[in-house]
Amino acid sequence: MLQKIPGHCRCYYSSDSMQLDTEVPQLFAETYPTEFLNALQFNGVPDHEIRLKVHTPIMLLRNLSPPNGLCNGTRILITKLGENIIVGNIMGGSFDTKEVVIPRRQFPVRLCYGMTINKSQGQTLDKVGVYLPKPVFSHGQLYVAASRVRSAGGLRFLIENEENIPASYTRNIVYSEAFTDIAPG
Repeated sequence: MLQKIPGHCRCYYSSDSMQLDTEVPQLFAETYPTEFLNALQFNGVPDHEIRLKVHTPIMLLRNLSPPNGLCNGTRILITKLGENIIVGNIMGGSFDTKEVVIPRRQFPVRLCYGMTINKSQGQTLDKVGVYLPKPVFSHGQLYVAASRVRSAGGLRFLIENEENIPASYTRNIVYSEAFTDIAPG
């Protein structure tokens, strides 16, 4: 996807050196070479190499400055890429269009052309496309997915059955126990 966006691609790399001390024996460094550690990928942790371009959307992977809108899950449209900074505008929410600067040696960001239902909580969007290759698996997930959009006209679903053929409905999971102690009215 990044290749389709015009402009120069900039690569950022994580810190990949280790200081050895009495608690980290030399054997650890020999057992886990830098190349192996750089190849590891975990949810919520930036990859060793991040490729970015101006006009690409990114998502923060952790809180940097909540009072300034820089929270885990915040989406930002990049406007400038510097040596040690990313400049962009927040997309959506109460800080919509606010220009922000992310200074870092290792940027806690990931490209964000799409997001999970759970990560979308708290977002308010003009257009939402929900891709469901399988039914939702938890109480409230379908509601969260559908309620992120400002109007019904901006909501689209792609639902597939077990054979990856488009379907016209999906199963919703509702735990009725969650509603047993709610007072009417």
